[in-house]
Amino acid sequence: MNGVEVSAAPADPTPPLEWKFSQVFGERTAGEELQEVDIISAIEFDKTGDHLATGDRGGRVVLFERTDSKAHGGSRRDLERMDYAISRHPEFRYKTEFQSHEPEFDYLKSLEIEEKINKIRWCQTANGALFLLSTNDKTIKYWKVQEKKVKKISEVNIDPSKAVGNGGFASSSVSSSSRSYLVNGGYPDRSSNCLSNDFSFPPGGIPSLHLPVVTSHETSLMARCRRVYAHAHDYHINSISNNSDGETFISADDLRINLWNLEIINQSFNIVDVKPANMEDLTEVITSAEFHPSHCNMLAYSSSKGSIRLIDLRQSALCDTHSKLFEEQEAPGSRSFFTEVIASISDIKFGKDGRYILSRDYMTLKLWDINMDSGPVSTFQVQEHLRPKLCDLYENDSIFDKFECCLSGDGLRVATGSYSNLFRVFGCAAGSTEATTLEASKNPMRRQVPTPARPSRSLGSITRVVRRGAESPGVDANGNSYDFTTKLLHLAWHPTENSVTCAAANSLYMYYA
Repeated sequence: MNGVEVSAAPADPTPPLEWKFSQVFGERTAGEELQEVDIISAIEFDKTGDHLATGDRGGRVVLFERTDSKAHGGSRRDLERMDYAISRHPEFRYKTEFQSHEPEFDYLKSLEIEEKINKIRWCQTANGALFLLSTNDKTIKYWKVQEKKVKKISEVNIDPSKAVGNGGFASSSVSSSSRSYLVNGGYPDRSSNCLSNDFSFPPGGIPSLHLPVVTSHETSLMARCRRVYAHAHDYHINSISNNSDGETFISADDLRINLWNLEIINQSFNIVDVKPANMEDLTEVITSAEFHPSHCNMLAYSSSKGSIRLIDLRQSALCDTHSKLFEEQEAPGSRSFFTEVIASISDIKFGKDGRYILSRDYMTLKLWDINMDSGPVSTFQVQEHLRPKLCDLYENDSIFDKFECCLSGDGLRVATGSYSNLFRVFGCAAGSTEATTLEASKNPMRRQVPTPARPSRSLGSITRVVRRGAESPGVDANGNSYDFTTKLLHLAWHPTENSVTCAAANSLYMYYA
């Protein structure tokens, strides 16, 4: 009216998702004892989202494949024409597993090397085979997983009714002569050998002779270690990451990052080295590293001081000088004994388009724009309610737990884990207020209780945590209990759908929205 447009208040651009339980693998029955080697230590989707890999502390890699996308057959258009309701419910099934790493012993350093899988990364597929990298603390392995046809001989060489001994004939249809045959089918008289020039096949062939027929009855999955990349790290490997060129990858430990070619096992290039001349001068270590998803010359790595460095491989062979530094300045007067410990970044992930980097420290998730190094564009409080208990968390070493983080394929949401097998999902689009807490169980939403007006117990009055033993459950800001013995460290977001997979000890839970 009168040339004035009245616009409605903008609604939340991304309404909160309603998460539902999909599947669980390896769920423990009541009273079943948890085996240390079965605890999941790595999760990774491939680029298509049709395959999922997990690694555990026992050095095993387990592969799952998606089944719902090809269960009904036919194209989407055909199914729509049939008025068939297409289910977007993601379903996976067990595919195969193999022993990736074995426990080793470094005799030069008198050091045991655990078989635990630290990271798994999928590589490009070829000829129907799956390729992936897996690493423990010291050794990276390149695996090929492929279906092999099991071949069997379905017909024997000779007619069993006429065979004696080791394949000889009881009587011969070659000749009417009464010559006897040896056990192996030859003649006792060499002058009458069947290979002589005057030998001829009778008309119609030899009825008792059958050529062997090889048939393929079934297929089995075979995992074969194609290459081993070893002896390149003095410290524990914390990250591996594929390059978008499909030919190279990086491996990072506490002080160095090495660049490898997938085809070359005996040589790598050291591209980052933060080791000081005197180890007493060491102030920070590398905690995570990842290649840019599309620019093969760019990678980022995080440090224990809470900073992220972006480096460009085109600048120099040794990239000790970064092209960009991302860090958040401390608020005045906020420094404490735990400041540096909780600032340490445990994981970083690039968004699908490479514009944003997600980082996880002990208390928060931070989203960084690589074009803006003045500070994070968003900060999400994950477990701020634990701040009064930092002393107890330090005493039982929980404060050093390394939680992973992940982004949705569309870049609209981020997720990370916490204690009591909880994980949190936040909306990161402009104007979004989404902040959902879920539990790794068959009823993920059961922790969604309204915040009480007056909590029955204040955080300061919680029973003190028992040192290095079974921790007493506390109470979070919503009045829910939390338990430091059950922690959700590893999770992954499906690359194209709103589906999250997370590991609670030895169980793998899957959810969709």
